[in-house]
Amino acid sequence: MNEILTPAEMYQADALAIRARMPSFNLMENAGKAVADAIAQRFGKRRVAVICGPGNNGGDGFVVARLLAARKWPVTLFLTCDVAALSGDAAAMAKKWRGKVHPFAAFGTSFEHKAKPQLIVDAIFGAGLNREFSPLWAAAIAAAKVPVVAIDVPSGLDGMTGRPVGAAVRADVTVSFFRKKPGHVLEPGRGLCGELVLADIGIPAAVLEAIAPRLWENSAPDLPGVTAMGHKFTRGHALVWSGPELATGASRLAAVAAARAGAGLVSLVGDEAALRIQAAHVTSVMLKPVSGDGAWRKMLEDKRITSLCLGPAAGVSAGLRRSVLTALADGPACVLDADALTCFESEPDELFAAIQARPERACVITPHEGEFARLFSTLKDSIESKVEVARKAAERSGAIVLFKGPDTVVAAPDGRAKVNTNAPAKLAVAGSGDVLAGIITGLLAQGMGGFEAACGGAWLHGEAANHCPRRNIMAEDLLDHIGA
Repeated sequence: MNEILTPAEMYQADALAIRARMPSFNLMENAGKAVADAIAQRFGKRRVAVICGPGNNGGDGFVVARLLAARKWPVTLFLTCDVAALSGDAAAMAKKWRGKVHPFAAFGTSFEHKAKPQLIVDAIFGAGLNREFSPLWAAAIAAAKVPVVAIDVPSGLDGMTGRPVGAAVRADVTVSFFRKKPGHVLEPGRGLCGELVLADIGIPAAVLEAIAPRLWENSAPDLPGVTAMGHKFTRGHALVWSGPELATGASRLAAVAAARAGAGLVSLVGDEAALRIQAAHVTSVMLKPVSGDGAWRKMLEDKRITSLCLGPAAGVSAGLRRSVLTALADGPACVLDADALTCFESEPDELFAAIQARPERACVITPHEGEFARLFSTLKDSIESKVEVARKAAERSGAIVLFKGPDTVVAAPDGRAKVNTNAPAKLAVAGSGDVLAGIITGLLAQGMGGFEAACGGAWLHGEAANHCPRRNIMAEDLLDHIGA
């Protein structure tokens, strides 16, 4: 169930289910029951305010109110419009509600203190929101200072982008249906949703064949196997470009991470002064001095080398730029990170042309937000979702784009994309991205495809942090937990 459906694709799923003889009225009843069950499982019986909007989300709310009242929960129902304005299944569900319908304008002033709600059900707007959500409405709900259970998404949250439209409700629990939407996994939406419950309401999984989604939630990778007859070179040889003499740590993190990710052999490459510093810190990682463009090109003739990593603390320079272009022209699968991206800030098209010249060779770029803005200046202020922006960057560059952040997105030029959700906040430390680049390099060395290696690396990176027992970590703490 890793597929993520856009709001439009979810409407299509509903339509296909209805065409397969699942009445829309039944889908709404099942959705309301799922929400009522989730509430009963998490909260003791208490006073509930159900706030319904004008559409199907509000119709779900009427079902929740009726089912909770049938369980003898005290329920007060509010509506943001006139009952006469409801239509379709929502109107039918409203007719089944036997209690009073209060105008939402009276919410917050209609209760005596003893009758104040102890739980709010937000059934105002769903993921397909097409208008601004009033800050006054969001403030009124927040002012109650009680748990909030949202139906589909917290009202005001754009289900496509994960961003509020105007204001948005902050939920403690969000109950959605069939499959997650982008707004559930992209920030700040993921944080606004609280605990996410995904309910089965009777939509058959077979509808996914017709929808053919191209977005998934990232999950544990299928890692390369190790065979009894294998040796270090069958597991791949990864080269990591060393930073200069006083900036060797980042590349060392990447090199050790590549080894921990399974590469059979890892070598640090750089000038002799830098490698003398590296020699004091590494044992199983090899050191390969290289001086000048010709020597670098000659080294890449060794076909046993199966992946490269360039950029971590390498220094923004014309020399690094030439080394990247040489690697793209003559080298194997590669990861370009940090300075290897920034050195093309003034001429990103030169980098993209070099990547696209060899489309059969995997190239993964791993920008954080600042690096992304420097490389893709025309996309940095886009109002589209992070997924769509990453897809456009991948199409433009020809690379697998791993757009880092609390909601890391991996996108391929062919439109495939995944959102990584297992990474904890404690990963936001210096050197964390260098470890990620190294993990991906190690997976590429073993023959994984570019998209698969980037997705697998993001997941392993998050899991390494989850296995670190300390609340606050340093990047090197991650190394022993890669693959744990």
